[in-house]
Amino acid sequence: MCNLDFKNKCAFTAFLIVLMALFVSLIVWISINIQEKVKTTENTITVSDTGTVYVKPDLALATASVITEKKTVAEAMNENTKKMNAVIEAVKAEGVESKDLKTTTFNISPRYEWYEASEIYPSGRRVLVGYEVTQSLEIKIRSLEKIGDIIAKATDAGANDVSNLQFTVDKQDEIKKQARDQAIEKAKAKAKDLASQLGIKLVRISSFSESGVIPYYYGLEKAMSSGLGGGEEAPSPQIETGENKIEVTVYLTYEIK
Repeated sequence: MCNLDFKNKCAFTAFLIVLMALFVSLIVWISINIQEKVKTTENTITVSDTGTVYVKPDLALATASVITEKKTVAEAMNENTKKMNAVIEAVKAEGVESKDLKTTTFNISPRYEWYEASEIYPSGRRVLVGYEVTQSLEIKIRSLEKIGDIIAKATDAGANDVSNLQFTVDKQDEIKKQARDQAIEKAKAKAKDLASQLGIKLVRISSFSESGVIPYYYGLEKAMSSGLGGGEEAPSPQIETGENKIEVTVYLTYEIK
């Protein structure tokens, strides 16, 4: 019985010794790993540069809206729907496909007017006078030479607010890659120059990051304003597309020695 107790104590002691050894080994490994990371972090240099590509836009976006005011919701919706359907048919007739048309807003709101104080209402009162229905259609225009004609046809058909005209590039990823490649080459050249000036050696790139693309849009906040549409046919506006500026900034971190 005593021998059995002694063996159990020896086994438990041996287990504690092994456990302590593993714990010490883990602490030593963590300490060494942290020191190596700190050393690596200390022996680095970061450079950045920007690639810029100018490209003529090949896609335009515009928003055509129909705003209708009537005494009842039914009347306002009925007239608004008829006019918006006419707008859709008009822009389709100019070559815009259904896939490039998207309803972005449909809103019904009451309209009130304030009546001044009277004997019956000494504090004045707010009176419901009707309803306003707004429906907005985003139009993608791929034939840029037809922008003016499409806007004119939309307003002739009943759109009384055309806004947010923007020019962009359909395949931005390809342009972004060109700007990124340019930025990386410039950043690498800058790193080599710095290494030569500082008397250090570049070992390898340890991290990479980049900023977002910054496209430059030519915008026309209000191409046409409320009050147009359904009246005398207006001449097509002349729209200049200009160029888009796309920039990518990259950050390269090198290990050095």
